[in-house]
Amino acid sequence: MDNIAGRKPALAWAVHISVVALVLLWVLPTFGLLVSSFRTGDQISTSGWWRALTTQEQQLSPIRLAGNEAEVDGTFVIEGALFSNARQVSAWGTSSRAPDAFAPGDVAELADGQTLTVGPTGSFRLTSPVSLEGSRLPRVFATAATPPEFTLQNYRKVLFTPSAGQSIGQAFLNTLTVAIPATIIPILIAAFAAYALAWMDFPGRALLVAAVVGLLVVPLQLALIPLLQFHNAIGIGKGYLGIWLAHTGFGLPLAIYLLRNYMVSLPRDIIENARVDGATEFQIFLKIILPLSFPALASFAIFQFLWTWNDLLVALVFLGTGNDQLVLTGTLVNLMGSRGGDWEILATSAFVSIAVPLLVFFAMQKYLVRGLLAGSVK
Repeated sequence: MDNIAGRKPALAWAVHISVVALVLLWVLPTFGLLVSSFRTGDQISTSGWWRALTTQEQQLSPIRLAGNEAEVDGTFVIEGALFSNARQVSAWGTSSRAPDAFAPGDVAELADGQTLTVGPTGSFRLTSPVSLEGSRLPRVFATAATPPEFTLQNYRKVLFTPSAGQSIGQAFLNTLTVAIPATIIPILIAAFAAYALAWMDFPGRALLVAAVVGLLVVPLQLALIPLLQFHNAIGIGKGYLGIWLAHTGFGLPLAIYLLRNYMVSLPRDIIENARVDGATEFQIFLKIILPLSFPALASFAIFQFLWTWNDLLVALVFLGTGNDQLVLTGTLVNLMGSRGGDWEILATSAFVSIAVPLLVFFAMQKYLVRGLLAGSVK
């Protein structure tokens, strides 16, 4: 009875549930990062992205009072507002040890005879028996109900404001300059090599295939310094040409292995018929093999682009850290080192760094499984 046509086995439901769970585990953090990239620093630091559309009561960052001083009946008065937008204050204080010591409308006695009052909407009145010109005004710790707030200022700051001499926008262009050629060059070379290893008979072919498989397990860190010394010896040193060649060398073993397995699985009759009709090896490769191998080419392109886009180690070794050379990952490391508390900048920078890989993956993901599984079964 379990094998009746039209009845799904019980295991199928478990598989579906597992797939949905894996998709949610991947999609939810990405969506949360997108939402956080449009929020202010105060909101990110006090609540999760899932509360972005709700009004929240939170303790805000300390606010330094500022305003124009006026003399009223021998008392010096400074009035103003804590917030630029409408917020409802529920508690406030002048010390980090007691940030909610006063209710809205209470009068706080400060040093040197000064008094401070904060209203329900964030308006304040600071009085002093002596002039406060040139003095450092006190800070206010406020707990307020904050409505949902979104801004594009984070992206303006990240993309167009230089940080440590360089903007994220320049690093973005540098990364594109590295990633695009470093993806195209190994695909071109590997496609020729894979065709030769799959369909051309020559001495030592089996040894070459074994060598390619063996290179898959060699850590690239072993070759960084010798390869850099070789680049310096032949005169290309640190630059875009050097990093393109480095990424090409590190990516070729996987590319040749993946493409060869796919090409071997193609129908032999098509190739033999083309040879009988007088087609040369190059014509067969260009007009038959390449169009049929597009899923495998797309699969490797995804992996190679993601790897080169997210790379930091190879870029630092073969490219350098100049403003016209530093890639996106290096700039983000510097940004986190100097602005560790600017959560909104970090969230925006992280989403900028994954936006292009996401577009590449979604554009080519339908070929990914086909290319990876090709050649695994007959």
